[in-house]
Amino acid sequence: MTVALSILAGRDRIALDNGMDLRLLSALEVLQAKREAAELAEEDRERALCSNACLLARALERSEDCTPVFADGRAVLAGLTAEEIAALAGRWSAFRRESDPGLDLSQEELEAVKKN
Repeated sequence: MTVALSILAGRDRIALDNGMDLRLLSALEVLQAKREAAELAEEDRERALCSNACLLARALERSEDCTPVFADGRAVLAGLTAEEIAALAGRWSAFRRESDPGLDLSQEELEAVKKN
């Protein structure tokens, strides 16, 4: 599924130095990742790792053709170390925060967003 540019974000993806990108997720994709993680986690202490893996399954794409690197959260858990998952999820979270214009837009900025 291809997701259009975010209405408010200045950009919707960042390139990693390995031929892959991290992209912003729609609200629906975030909910789907949370639901998948709830099914994967057998104990509460596993939930954070599973949540990050499921998020990355949706956010990590090949740069050349924007196809997912992993089929699902289970594939992320099988293919990456816990440290890699944590590092990539941290980069995605920082990118999401940078891209979020917040609710403190000026009237001028709000009008520009409406026009886009």
